[in-house]
Amino acid sequence: MRPTLRHLSALLLMAALAGCASWAPRDPLHIDLVGLEPLPSQGLEARFAVKLRVQNPNESAIDFNGVSLALDINDQPLARGVSDQRGQVPRFGETVISVPVTVSAYSVLRQAWGASTHQPGQNLPYQLRGKLADGLFGTRRFSDSGRLTWPPEPPAVR
Repeated sequence: MRPTLRHLSALLLMAALAGCASWAPRDPLHIDLVGLEPLPSQGLEARFAVKLRVQNPNESAIDFNGVSLALDINDQPLARGVSDQRGQVPRFGETVISVPVTVSAYSVLRQAWGASTHQPGQNLPYQLRGKLADGLFGTRRFSDSGRLTWPPEPPAVR
């Protein structure tokens, strides 16, 4: 009975070490907006397919079985979307993911109201947040932020 207990303890130790290795820190994903295509809409909403290039700078592939996306402009929500799309971002590789998003009429009005106080060419902050879901411990969150020049400055007349 003693050798069996010893073998069982060794197996549990190896399983615990393997589990801890999978929690090793990973570099963040690189996300770039690469396209925006109109989709059929209903009522007072606008729908788009947002295409994101996801780059994985890590040594292991990232499997996902769902995507969530949120875009805020000028610290106000603009577009939200989800997809049950499945796929994989290869190790040291990239893939393009398409996520349908909805822009409500209320969001457009809120953005128009906020933009009315801005001068042409003034920078507006944006934030893109999302996640690639893959179970309890496999979910990878991402974010990107910056400033948009909107509306663009009119060209100089010569």
